[in-house]
Amino acid sequence: MTTAAEQASALSAWERREGTFNRWSPYAALALSALLTVVALPPADGTSLVVTLLIAVGTAGWIAWFVTLHPHWRTRRALMAVYYLGLLALGAVLVVRAPLFGFFVFTGYLHAYAVLPGRWRLAGVACTGVLAGTSQSGGLPHDPGATALWAGLVLLNVTLATAFSWFGWLQDQRSASRKAMVEQLAEANRKLEATVRENAGLHAQLLAQAREAGILDERQRMAREIHDTLAQGLTGIITQLEAAGQARHRDTDWQRHIDNAVLLARESLSEARRSVRAGQPEPLELARLPEALADLLDRWSGINGVAAELTCTGEVRRMHPEIEVTLLRTAQEALANVAKHANAGRVGLTLSYMEDLVTLDVRDDGVGFDPAAPLPPVAPERTAGSAPAPTAGAPPAPPGGAEDVRRGGFGLAAMRQRVQRVAGRLEIESEPGAGTAISATVPAIATGT
Repeated sequence: MTTAAEQASALSAWERREGTFNRWSPYAALALSALLTVVALPPADGTSLVVTLLIAVGTAGWIAWFVTLHPHWRTRRALMAVYYLGLLALGAVLVVRAPLFGFFVFTGYLHAYAVLPGRWRLAGVACTGVLAGTSQSGGLPHDPGATALWAGLVLLNVTLATAFSWFGWLQDQRSASRKAMVEQLAEANRKLEATVRENAGLHAQLLAQAREAGILDERQRMAREIHDTLAQGLTGIITQLEAAGQARHRDTDWQRHIDNAVLLARESLSEARRSVRAGQPEPLELARLPEALADLLDRWSGINGVAAELTCTGEVRRMHPEIEVTLLRTAQEALANVAKHANAGRVGLTLSYMEDLVTLDVRDDGVGFDPAAPLPPVAPERTAGSAPAPTAGAPPAPPGGAEDVRRGGFGLAAMRQRVQRVAGRLEIESEPGAGTAISATVPAIATGT
């Protein structure tokens, strides 16, 4: 299948060949007619032959002046009408003087299409047909028989020439329409190619942005995983080792802290490996969310020596893995903050399954904090069983809230980010001396939906 560009190129080549033929064929036909007149049918009167040849030379000059030397005049309709009338008159004189100049009369057909507009071409072709019929009858008739022959030849030539010209004019109309369509297709192809190039650039840009977004998302995921696993695990290990150092003269307590540190180290290693392969937390691989929270609460209570209780309401059902991971990590972070800052004596977790929501509430009876209060100076790390040492006159440190955020940590920010990633919301209520309540509400998206 040829393309629009190939069709346009083929049309241009044909037009160039046609233009060359129309430009030089009149001279060739005029020369041939003159040669035949001189050689084949020399007139008895030499003077008449010279006059005929001079008229032929004048005709060549007429064509050269209007067509060859001034091709831009073709757009001037009035001037071209004058030229064509002159061409017909000169052709008529030549045919009357020497009928063999009928070979030259063929030029009238060509130039009717070349210089006359629209349907005026049919009139020019009809006049040329009269000249062709006169040439074929041997000149103007001199008796009734010759007149009948002349009339018949003229009628035949005019009819055939006009009919062919009419069909040719229709073909020209179709060719012009086809040429316009080809040009439109070529323009459409150019626009399409430009659009394809633009789309390719946009596609490359989108790929680069998607790659950058993927890198950023993976960095954020790893940051959350490191905070939720390694950072909390290392903090717990340090706390247990410090407590073991203080209890080195009490063998039972010393061994308990060492065992807790070893347990935390193993759990942190397991969670680190799981984070690398982006799998579910191990507790959720082995049990449902309520059981995983109960196990987490039991271990946290044993390590930190704080009474803890889990309450589950509503119909327990499997949630989408991302929902369950979000709630489990939120509970881990909230409990870590209680251990670090709250100095609480009791903690309660409530997991509530509703029709289209799941809510996790973590409440403690610790020192609480005022979220609007200024940030106190950073207190030294405490050991197990000791309370944080607030600066005199300053409010207690917030449990993983403003403190973590202002110091560039991931406490509250990590919880809020996790919850918001699953279209949930995180709310915190606290005041000095009245404990703290953290509530995470997420959509109840069941597994497989």
